[in-house]
Order: sequence, then structure tokens, then C-alpha cells
Amino acid sequence: MISTSRLALAYGKRVLFDNVTLNFSSGNCYGVIGANGSGKSTFIKILAGEIEPTRGDVSASPNERISYLRQNQYEFDEFQVLQTVVVGHRKLYQIIEAKEALYAKILFTEEDGIKVSELEASFAELNGWEAEAEAAKLLSDLGVKEKFHGLKMKELGSSDKVRVLLAQALFGNPDILLLDEPTNHLDVETIMWLEDFLYEFKNTVIVVSHDRHFLDRVCTHVADIDFCTIQVYPGNWSFWQQSRDLIVKQKSQQNRQLEEKRKDLMEFILRFSNNASKSRQATSRKKLLEKLTLEDIKPSSRRYPHIFFKPTREAGNDVLIAEDLSKSVEGEPIFKNISLRMDKGEKVVFVSRNDLAVTAFFQMIAGEMAPDAGKFKWGASVTKAYLPKDNARYFETELNLIDWLRQFSAEKDENFIRSFLGKMLFSGDETFKKANVLSGGEKVRCMFAKMMLEGANVLLFDEPTNHLDLESITALNDGLIAFPGTILFSSQDHEFVQTIANRIIEITPHGLIDKQHTTYDEYLADEGLKARRETLYAV
Repeated sequence: MISTSRLALAYGKRVLFDNVTLNFSSGNCYGVIGANGSGKSTFIKILAGEIEPTRGDVSASPNERISYLRQNQYEFDEFQVLQTVVVGHRKLYQIIEAKEALYAKILFTEEDGIKVSELEASFAELNGWEAEAEAAKLLSDLGVKEKFHGLKMKELGSSDKVRVLLAQALFGNPDILLLDEPTNHLDVETIMWLEDFLYEFKNTVIVVSHDRHFLDRVCTHVADIDFCTIQVYPGNWSFWQQSRDLIVKQKSQQNRQLEEKRKDLMEFILRFSNNASKSRQATSRKKLLEKLTLEDIKPSSRRYPHIFFKPTREAGNDVLIAEDLSKSVEGEPIFKNISLRMDKGEKVVFVSRNDLAVTAFFQMIAGEMAPDAGKFKWGASVTKAYLPKDNARYFETELNLIDWLRQFSAEKDENFIRSFLGKMLFSGDETFKKANVLSGGEKVRCMFAKMMLEGANVLLFDEPTNHLDLESITALNDGLIAFPGTILFSSQDHEFVQTIANRIIEITPHGLIDKQHTTYDEYLADEGLKARRETLYAV
């Protein structure tokens, strides 16, 4: 168990937390949620001992080991990959180093022999003889090939480094596992493996994530950061969201009796408790849920942007035709001989184990990159709006947000421009912020406003949920479901893909897998496609 007592953190006049007292118990997985800037990652760092709070304490049960997913990809550059994983168990690694130092001595004394004997006993007690095998299995399960296990970290690519650091955090069955955005840069198969790992994990997990499907799969509780405090609720993210929406709706209906409200909530709780994600916790969770009252769930201070895309004209039936497209980067082919056809109204997700392949494809069809071979043609009536994965070039300017958005609008009236900024949660003095000082999430919301103004009938999105909080992801999700035109997009967000896409195209090094009229879950569950996928990715 890990707990906080009267925890507070402030930077000058800005208060992130105040008087937070919580207990995180063993056997549960707590999903930390909150708006961008609310302090989710900061809270995890406080629990990990990386940041000192302004006031209050963090304490864990005696002898319990805390493991923390580090984000610094360069911290272990001089370490071998297997060694980097074992470092995650600090006590075991210190014993290994001490043993090796003693065995390396030229003059080995009787005292050294006694010390080595003690170290060997501790080594065996910590399952040290199995450490390398466990580390190797974790790496392989996370998609780091065996041929990389003996290399130094600096020799790996960014994606593999992320996986090694995740293996480091998971290594050695920690008592308390702290994960900050663990699904970032992982492909869908690896995310599914991690979901299963955490689903079966018997100790304490505290995780920050913007992936709604992931939170629903692994979480037994939600820790909501709002109003400068943290409130813990039993249930996963969907339950928290639906409960909160129900409470807000009921509280707005002042003419209803309190008892009727309680009855409705209890019926909702009972329906949910029959779908507990962990069978071994179903009974205890149900008891916790049954104790909830209206007063337990507070309306959120967070706001949802209003994201909608309305085409100014309808596209024809032929949207996009591509023939034999090929592309190499630094001499390495990332895809070749891609041929496909897009029709009006399709909502197509592009996936791949190689993010670079998907991004290159979007840059190509958006006109930002030329193919090495092949050709493509957009329909005559197609108008496009594009959100690239890297939007930095759009914001290299001193313009304020009003003037920035005015560049992309035929209507120049300030009130008209302000109305679109307001829909993206920029109002009052915020509209005079300079474009080059925006956060990642603010830039993406500005890009949505730009795309909304363009009135396109085909939308191109490369990882649009990056940098967004859960509220913005939900609003975008709803906006794209309602969009009547054609959408081509990529995303690692399972729920986002499942609820939007009606066609799945996977780009592999040796061809496409193209499935129409199917859902993402059906695609992932298809055993025949799994075998074909492995063949197409084989080197």
C-alpha cells in the first residue's frame, strides 16, 4: 500500500494540490485522470520521490518496492539492454554489482568470502538466478527482439528504448507500480499484452493514461484530479464518466425527489457491477459501488470543446485512387506497391507496427512528400483538411490566436473568429496569446478550429489524439462519428478507432491488409489475419 497525508504542491500562486490524503491499496489499479495541466504526471513523480511536495508526506508499507516508469530515454545509454531492465530492481542490481566487485578482487580475503556468501543468499532470495531470463522474456513480450538484448541502449531506436524502460518498470514483480502514459509509442499488440499483464497483476498500480479503452480494461478505481484535490472512485473510466454525467443531469432537475435520484443511481451501479473487469475483485467492488451516494460524485470543473466538421459541399463517389506507391527513408523501404481506392463516406484507419510508414503515407497524399514510385489522384470534387502528427511549423509566428486563425478564414470579422476559438476553449484574454507559446494540446485544438473553418469533405488526421486530454479526445471522437464526409486517420487510441472506423488498412513492409465493413475489435480478433500479419512483417 502507498498513501499520502495532507499532500500539497504549489508553484508560486498556482496550486496543483492541497490537503490530499489518500490510500492506494494492494490488488487495485488506479487510473489518474484530469485536464491537461492539472498535475497528473507531477502527482506520479511525487509518489515516486522524484519531486518534493510543498507540504505533506508520501509513505509506503515497510519493505515494499516502488517501481516507476522513467521517461528519459538517454539515462541508460551506456548500459546494455538486459542490464537496463535489471536495474529496475535496485536492490537486486546493487547486490549483483557488489558480488562482481568482490569476485574481481585479486586478493580475496576470508572476510570477502563471508560477505560474498551473504550476498549470494540475498541474491537467491530475490530470485536473482532467474533475473536475466525474466528480463529477456519481458523484452520479447514487449516486442524488443532478442538480437538487441546484448546491445547498448544508445544503439536502439526511440521506439525500442521506450519498450526497454517499460520492461524495467515491470521487472521483478514490484509491490507498487507507477506508470505515466505507458502506452505511448506502443503498437496495438504490445498495448494488448500490457493490458493483460496489468489485468493479472496482483499488487498496486497507479497509472496516468489518455487511452480510454486501456483505462477501462485495467482500472479498478479512478483518481480524479479536480478543484486542486484528488477524489478516488471505484470503477473504471467509463463508469466514472457515466456516473458523473448522471449526477449532473439529476442535480439539474431540482423538482425530483432525492430518493428517486438515489434509486436511479443505484440501478445504474448494479448494472455496472455485473460487468466487473476483474472477477476476483467483483464482490468487493460491488460492495464499494453500493455505498456510493449522490454526494460522493462531484460535477467536474473541466470543459469539453465543441468539435464539429461541416463540409461546404458533398464529394463525388471517387475520393482517392492510389497505384503502386512506394517509399524509402534513408535507403530503407517502409512500404512498397501500395494500391487502394477510397469511396465517399468511408472512415478509414491506417495502422502499422511502423509509425513512420503511416506518417509518410499521410504526408504523401497530403502533398507534402513525393512518392519514390507510383501515383495517386484525388477526386475532382474533393476538398481536404489535414492534421499532421507534427504541427510545429504552423505555430512559428508571433501572431496572437485571433490573427493566427484569421489567416485561414474567408470571413475576417473578429467576432466570427472568436466564436471558433471559443468552441476550442479559448476565450477572453486567452485569444491574445501568441501562437508560438501554446502547449501541445492547445496547438492541436487550434488546428481543429482551422480545419472546421475549411469546410472540407475529406479529413486527414495523423494521430490526432496526441497531446489531448480525455475531454478533448471524447469531443473529437463524437465530432468524427457525426461527420458525414470521408475520414482517413491514424490513432493508437483503441476506443477512438473502434467507434469511428468502418475500414481498417494496415501498412506492412510487404503489402497491405485491407478489411472493409469491419470493426477494429473484429479485425484484431481475426485469427487468420493474425497469421497473415506475422508473415507480412517477417524480415
